[in-house]
Amino acid sequence: MKALLDACVLYPTVLRQILTGVAGAGLFCPLWSERILEEWARATRKLGPGAEDLARGEIAALRAAFPAASVAVEPGLERRLWLPDPDDIHVLAAAVAGGADLIITFNARDFPRGALAEEGLRREDPDQFLRALFRNAPERVAAVVEQVRAEAERLSGVPQPVRALLKRARLPRLGKALVAAPHD
Repeated sequence: MKALLDACVLYPTVLRQILTGVAGAGLFCPLWSERILEEWARATRKLGPGAEDLARGEIAALRAAFPAASVAVEPGLERRLWLPDPDDIHVLAAAVAGGADLIITFNARDFPRGALAEEGLRREDPDQFLRALFRNAPERVAAVVEQVRAEAERLSGVPQPVRALLKRARLPRLGKALVAAPHD
């Protein structure tokens, strides 16, 4: 399954690390465009000095880890597509160009299901998407989440309970499912 990751799901660190971690575990093939990566980098400017440089370093690492993820959009493709917000058409064009099955985004309003269905696509929010992956491969998703949680704890120096961390990452239902899952 190929999933295009919108900039809004790449920008938050914990969410990005979980999504790319499960992609690295072979649960899906991530896609993005250079424009989406640029949107992410520019969005970090509001975090203060050095944030954009850090994001660009993370982008370089993603490019190296997933060399086939970057999608080039053919000239003219965007002109035939429609979305309520014209500034989001490049995301839809990248999904179409990359042969994606779905777009992972928080932006439901600007990616209406009907417009996506016309292109053979669907939209899912990250919590919905990751919960479905967890149902199919609970051990692999749990391992990725634990790795991200442990790194967040190491970097912050304070305990990072999984449910609270995932709630802050806008993944509350995944957090609930992980906590409720039977443990060996």
